[in-house]
Amino acid sequence: MIKKISLTLFIFIFTFSCSSEDDNQSDFLSNSSEIFDSVINDDITLGFDRSAMLVFWADNFIMPAYKKLKDDLSVLKESIASFNEEPLQANFEIVREKWLSAYKTWQHVEMFNIGKAEEIYLSSFMNIYPVNEDRTTSNINSGVYDLENPNNYASQGFPALDYLLFGLGENDAEILEKYQPSDNNYSKYLVSVINKMEAKTNTVSNDWDSYRDTFVVSTENTATSSINKLTNDFIFYFEKGLRTNKFGIPAGVFSTDELPSKVEGYYSKLYSKTLALESLYAVKNFFIGKAFENDALVGDSFQYYLTFLNAKKNDTSLSDLILSKLDTAISSVTELSDDFTSQINTDNNTMLLTFDRIQSVVILLKVDMLQTLNINVDYVDADGD
Repeated sequence: MIKKISLTLFIFIFTFSCSSEDDNQSDFLSNSSEIFDSVINDDITLGFDRSAMLVFWADNFIMPAYKKLKDDLSVLKESIASFNEEPLQANFEIVREKWLSAYKTWQHVEMFNIGKAEEIYLSSFMNIYPVNEDRTTSNINSGVYDLENPNNYASQGFPALDYLLFGLGENDAEILEKYQPSDNNYSKYLVSVINKMEAKTNTVSNDWDSYRDTFVVSTENTATSSINKLTNDFIFYFEKGLRTNKFGIPAGVFSTDELPSKVEGYYSKLYSKTLALESLYAVKNFFIGKAFENDALVGDSFQYYLTFLNAKKNDTSLSDLILSKLDTAISSVTELSDDFTSQINTDNNTMLLTFDRIQSVVILLKVDMLQTLNINVDYVDADGD
């Protein structure tokens, strides 16, 4: 808007102060009009309705996903309470089931690190892995801990529950023994962890009821506008949270050796692939504009935006190319073992190949899409890729 006003003022002053002949003024105004139109088109990205896309994002992705996570955590909390009352195998299995359901929903939420989520560091309380076993055990044994302390970020959230539900013994009998009697420190720590997760999620979810209106009107092309920030969050999550954390670090891409203990869902040994696929489907759905938990509802999205701009790479539609590479990455993940630790230990080359296929999407998003949308990267890339 500032550029538009400044250019208009310049044309006005020049027109009425210039001493040249009228025909020269007419030529200048004609040329200036073309420049002015170019500036307007640059500002509003050739007429694309950025606000409509923000509305669709807020109403059909972000808020429903947070509400689902909020509900899932409430159900998980109830299952933990029932288990603590009667620490039996049947109740334990229900806790595990509800943990997985909520963890899968989290894969649809983690990319939206904007607003209150960014302010309170939500991701740090929810999904820092691998869990710090020593710190967690120390917290449990002492019974004294502050989960707000950054030193405890890796001692809570979904990874801590993974450890508490699957990693306390060689088998279920040994794990269940830790929760006898029902009011011991292990049971209390389960409650502390889920209470913190629920409280943080509720804070963010409830804040969206008011933040939503601020979010959807922030359409300008600036570093702090909604589209620019969320686009960066989306790419940062895909590059770091998904590519690096789920695949690159465990597979040894950034180290001299493989680090199989650093996979997501390490202790359950069942769900690394499940969670990775869930996150990839979440990314794909957001990119194409398929609403959260409503496949029939499709709206404004990155795909639509790039198509509107007729964005191409080597004469190929950029959005089609991104989707093709995404599908290839998803297919590659489906070929992996359910347990990524086992996959790395037995055939890490396939894991590395999957990383490379995900990386090919990163380049298209981070370079080609951002250049097309005229958005600058707002985070530092320090892992040498």
